[in-house]
Amino acid sequence: MAKIGYARVSTLDQHPETQVEALTAAGCQEVFTDHGVSGTKASRPELDRCLAYLRRGDQLVVWKLDRLGRSVSHLVHVVEDLRHRGVQFTTLTEQLDTTTAAGRLMFHILAGLAEMERELIRERTLAGIERARAAGRLGGRKTVMSQERVRVASAMLAEGRPVSEVAKVLGVGRATLYRALPIGERRMAS
Repeated sequence: MAKIGYARVSTLDQHPETQVEALTAAGCQEVFTDHGVSGTKASRPELDRCLAYLRRGDQLVVWKLDRLGRSVSHLVHVVEDLRHRGVQFTTLTEQLDTTTAAGRLMFHILAGLAEMERELIRERTLAGIERARAAGRLGGRKTVMSQERVRVASAMLAEGRPVSEVAKVLGVGRATLYRALPIGERRMAS
């Protein structure tokens, strides 16, 4: 049985030395390190190499659960895949150890709580967006096509000037101009 470590830092200015030292002190013979790679990415070069390297009877060790990934579904998927392959999983900080029934239970409880937290954040975000819409505030960038500019564009198009020329005069793209025009004028402009 080999202990294999995995370390990750999200940005290039962060340093993985603390994690690597802790993993080495925990008895890891090999440590794979992703440097400057977000935990939200399911596929990471060194994680992929690490997972391919693991064999039945090995133990994957990470410094902290969030180093393996931030997505609960990804975490659960990786740990379940390891279990099916006969590979154990341990975290040093949270002291999760899937070699025990209690460790497996705790992992699933933490994963479930994290998933619930993400859903609550999503619900609050959607509720905030709905409140903003009800108050007349729309998300996104403000349009450059004021009502006055739309009137000028309509007048120019009615004179028979091409859409590309009108867009250039107003300093906007053709798509922006088309979106700002009333539907009936869009057909005339095409």
